[in-house]
Amino acid sequence: MSFIQLKQLTKLYKKTETPAVNTIDLDIEKGEIITLLGPSGCGKTTTLRMIAGFEQPTNGAIIIDNKEVYSEKTYLPPEKRGIGMVFQDYALFPHLTIEKNVTFGLSKWSGRAKKDRALEVLELVGLAEYGKRYPNELSGGQQQRVALARALAPRPHVVLMDEPFSNLDAGLRERMRYDVTVILRKANTTAIIVTHDQKDAFAVSDRVVVMNQGVIQQVASPREMYRCPKNCFVAQFVGKTNLLEGTLCADLKHVDTYIGRVSLPTQSEKLLEDVRVSIRPEGCRLAEDGHFSGMVERVTYSGEYQEVEVRLGEQHDAPQPMVIYAPIEQDIEIGSVISFDIKAELVALVEA
Repeated sequence: MSFIQLKQLTKLYKKTETPAVNTIDLDIEKGEIITLLGPSGCGKTTTLRMIAGFEQPTNGAIIIDNKEVYSEKTYLPPEKRGIGMVFQDYALFPHLTIEKNVTFGLSKWSGRAKKDRALEVLELVGLAEYGKRYPNELSGGQQQRVALARALAPRPHVVLMDEPFSNLDAGLRERMRYDVTVILRKANTTAIIVTHDQKDAFAVSDRVVVMNQGVIQQVASPREMYRCPKNCFVAQFVGKTNLLEGTLCADLKHVDTYIGRVSLPTQSEKLLEDVRVSIRPEGCRLAEDGHFSGMVERVTYSGEYQEVEVRLGEQHDAPQPMVIYAPIEQDIEIGSVISFDIKAELVALVEA
């Protein structure tokens, strides 16, 4: 049995017709790091708050470590669920030292045990020497690690993190993704993280749960999610892509589109009449004798690559330009004609 189970979990707020969370099912294993990923209003934070006990579901059940914490017959308050929470703004007490912030949730522990546990988790997050300082004397990344230490101190069943990286600048954000993952692994803690940022989700997660309009769209590892998105929403949300309508060929291995015939990485399991393919921009490789060619309409320099918009074929009414990533050392001029091939490994059949 899975460590955490969400069964038909639903939340319908008063005076609304559409559920914020709509009958979702999700199983999470012990020690797993899961990220709920989606746009604002997709239901990810509401789901997190229901697991924590801050919101009461309309229907469904929540089971943690074989114990039912919510159902039609059961309601366990937040403080009895064995959950550690890291809030978006860290919610540290400014008038308490770092050590006292960490021990705040250990009211039933003895004085010596509190102090020992505070030192243990501060060592875990790399802040053992900061116990006597106050939150305003720490950087944003250090405050985040204190918040995580406080959540871990009572040895919770699960740690919940709400947009943990959103308040950090780009450089520190990248570092903290790594640090948080290492800390959670060392503590062998099950964690559920909420974010709207694909890079955050992919960097820290064993599996990613993409949500939209209160419904789970796909659950997969970051690699599988990116390479094999289930539908158009997932394909577009977890990275830039080209979505093309087409017709699946009789061999179930190729799709005819307005740009030509595109190869699939694996044979389709069934014959479908009208299909869509997702083609990642990095799957398009420039080649002098490439199978596809078109005129360059736009070039955007990103530092790591050039994003090139190419209008394929002679028809000016083509549905949309193709977006491909080109090496930064390549000289590409607007109005020029370029040729490229498409790697089948970064092509996927997707649902509408």
